[in-house]
Amino acid sequence: MLPRVNMNLSEGETIIFQGHPSWRAILGFYLKGVVIAIILGIIAKLVSGTSAVFGVVIVVLALTLLIGFIKRWATTYSITTRRLNIKRGIISREIQETRLERVQNVNYNQSVYQRIMHIGDVDFDTAASGDYDFIFYGVADPHGVVERVDRATGADVAGSHGLGEPQAPGV
Repeated sequence: MLPRVNMNLSEGETIIFQGHPSWRAILGFYLKGVVIAIILGIIAKLVSGTSAVFGVVIVVLALTLLIGFIKRWATTYSITTRRLNIKRGIISREIQETRLERVQNVNYNQSVYQRIMHIGDVDFDTAASGDYDFIFYGVADPHGVVERVDRATGADVAGSHGLGEPQAPGV
């Protein structure tokens, strides 16, 4: 499991969800790396004989594993009781953040591959201008993430009148 990321929480704010893309979400990347390693191994065999094949394949596989791990580790998705946060990068950093009350809809999508792998993409529609899409790509248990957001915003009890606005009795 990857370590939790410090978010500088304000007083009373708690983390509801924090995670990275699932390792299953980058299996396609790893498979491409294996194919490239095999192709480069074949080319090395044709060019130099048998001595370089093993080294080429091992180096390409090691680079694939390292790059895949860094891509996964460098992306952190967080939901607190007050905001959504996506952090990307190690050396340079891109941070997307919005207040949780700006979330209008939460949906998740799963392709056939994603359903088989038990992962999905959680899409947060916000009241923002559309400059940024708040999408948690490749998370494990996307339905669980949606349920956590619904509980945090009060959408599971709010009815059709809006997030976080419990309906008054008798209305």
